[in-house]
Amino acid sequence: MAALGLTIKKRLLFILSALSLLVVGLIVRVGWIQIVQGEWYQQMAFVQQNSGMEISPKRGTIFDRNGRELALSASVETISVNPQEVRSSGKDPNYISERLSQMIGMTKEDIYKKVTKRSRYERIKRKVDKEVGDAVRKWKQEEKIEGIYIMEDSKRFYPNRNLAAHIIGFTGEDNQGLDGIEATFDQYLKGVPGKILSEVDAKGREIPFNEEKHIDPQNGLNVVLTIDETIQYMAQKVLEKAIDDNKVLRGAAAIVMDPRNGDILALVSKPDFDLNNPKGPPPGMDAGTWKGNTAEDIKKLQETVWRNKVVTDTYEPGSTFKAITSAAGLEENVIKPDSPVNDFTVTVGGWPINCWKPNAHGNETFTEGVYNSCNPVFVRVAQSLGTERFYKYVRGFGFYDKTKIDLPGEAKSIIHKRPTEVDMATASFGQRFQITPIQLITSYAAIANGGTLLKPRLVKELTDDEGNVVKRFEPQVVRNVISKQTADTMKEILEGVVSVGTGKNAYVKGFRVAGKTGTSETTEKGRYIASFSAFAPADNPEICALVILDYPDVYPHTGGMIAAPVAGKLVEDVLTYLNIQRVYTEKDKELMLEEVMVPDVRNMTIKDAEKLFKEHELTYKIEGNGNDKSAVIVEQLPKPGASVQKKSVVILYTGKVKETIVLMPDLTSKSIPEATEVLKRMGVNIKVQGLGEAVDQSVKPGTKIAKGQVVEVLFKHLNTE
Repeated sequence: MAALGLTIKKRLLFILSALSLLVVGLIVRVGWIQIVQGEWYQQMAFVQQNSGMEISPKRGTIFDRNGRELALSASVETISVNPQEVRSSGKDPNYISERLSQMIGMTKEDIYKKVTKRSRYERIKRKVDKEVGDAVRKWKQEEKIEGIYIMEDSKRFYPNRNLAAHIIGFTGEDNQGLDGIEATFDQYLKGVPGKILSEVDAKGREIPFNEEKHIDPQNGLNVVLTIDETIQYMAQKVLEKAIDDNKVLRGAAAIVMDPRNGDILALVSKPDFDLNNPKGPPPGMDAGTWKGNTAEDIKKLQETVWRNKVVTDTYEPGSTFKAITSAAGLEENVIKPDSPVNDFTVTVGGWPINCWKPNAHGNETFTEGVYNSCNPVFVRVAQSLGTERFYKYVRGFGFYDKTKIDLPGEAKSIIHKRPTEVDMATASFGQRFQITPIQLITSYAAIANGGTLLKPRLVKELTDDEGNVVKRFEPQVVRNVISKQTADTMKEILEGVVSVGTGKNAYVKGFRVAGKTGTSETTEKGRYIASFSAFAPADNPEICALVILDYPDVYPHTGGMIAAPVAGKLVEDVLTYLNIQRVYTEKDKELMLEEVMVPDVRNMTIKDAEKLFKEHELTYKIEGNGNDKSAVIVEQLPKPGASVQKKSVVILYTGKVKETIVLMPDLTSKSIPEATEVLKRMGVNIKVQGLGEAVDQSVKPGTKIAKGQVVEVLFKHLNTE
């Protein structure tokens, strides 16, 4: 009996212990749920008991430095549905789907899937025009449709289409930034969505007399760029003409930078695309078969029009890099501007290195060696520096590091990790290593501003809807690279490259331009890259400019012949726009052929017209009634309003108009004065483009031409790298 009682007690004790453990476990679990996970369960209960519809925020605007809109958001609508509410209303989902299909342009089947889905919220269609949204509202109200919602939304719009396409970038279907500033500053631009909350039961039906809660969206911040829309347009137009004139096959790039603060004023990469249709067919693709959304299509876009050559492409800089070698040599005092040098062949590692014009320049000063761009001169400077010091300056000027510009996909340079003497020799004149265009212009800016390497700045500030500045992005100094003395010496030398050296085709009357040509051969047979890097005014630089033409299908294809004139034109346009005063040298005055507007002298007497021509510094020739000063002019060539050079001849007709025809001569290789005199003797007027020798003319030799007509003649310096 005693044993039985002991057994029962043990069982009771076990059961009591088990129950006690169970109670303790339940208490711990309840405590865990209430205390540790309480907030999470509250949120889950809130979500379950509340039906919420998202309100899209307005994406911030992207402005240029002067407040011009480059990217903005237009008002559109989003159509959404609460399937549970539709079912509870008793309305036929088939009918609702059919009517919506007719109004918003979607298939009935796709809408029906969303309307009948087991959920509380489904987005039917985004980016619906306001008019369509209003039509859906009216239909919903008239037929008392429940569960269909029309919410305000926004759609990205780019007023200038392809202008600054690679800077601005574009957005996706959900307004998320996918490229350019739209992507890198997405966290600021996108804003915070709002919500409309209402209490619902377990079936998702709104509880009667519940009060809706509105959580307002927070609009995105505006981004103010350093870009100047006008300068961007100038750079784009100049580059487009250069591509056309030189039959450029692999695209081109141009950058304009303010060397004083690192501000990017313009950045152009070609080919480009329409920001409003970024997935449109790139050049050479059949628009009829192009879809734009397949993996193959996206890859094609990334390799062509979406590719930003300024930051994602690397290339051999060629002779533009000689400015860096020169600066290093001057800074380390291994060379002086007046040091005697020569362009005789130098042999490194068994390899002969010649000037682009082998041994033609002979003995010269170092400054003249830079003017003439003689490769052996720079090899000897690098040898005097030694490998360690030479590459110290390559690193100092930023060529080993990314610039960290605020654009996606910046490439890393390709430079020798353990350079040999041959590597250094070829690098001294810009061959056998690769950098990005943005790295090169940043290095030139360091020379232009007195020796300070700056980070390229693309964004000035962020502002709110009221225009208040929320955040500023100040210029950032990377390091000091060379002394002001060395920088000043380099300014003078590089100005000479343009005024008397291989960069003469970048010369601009009235503006002191400094710069360096560059021509590099790629691994692809016959493919050259022509470039020119410049800054101006040379004595007090306000802009740097870089032009790169990839695979020009013309001859000659050198930087001095085809890139220098483009850079010169860009510099002239920008400085004129910035109201930089021209200061004409005596050389400029000798070369200047001022233009005047031809006045309208029709229905005037010869005597009266003569006075007017004297005021405009024009001459005239009469075709008709001899030299009768009282005769009335019935017609004239050139026509009124034409722009011609001073001292041009205007042909006047006083009787029946019968044009005098002459044959256009071949002006090739003639100087400006020679070509002007030849045409003047014929009674034909000249419009001069460029400097040097005549290389092209708007009217081909042997063509019949009327006296008084204006012929454009292009002049270039041919003795360039």
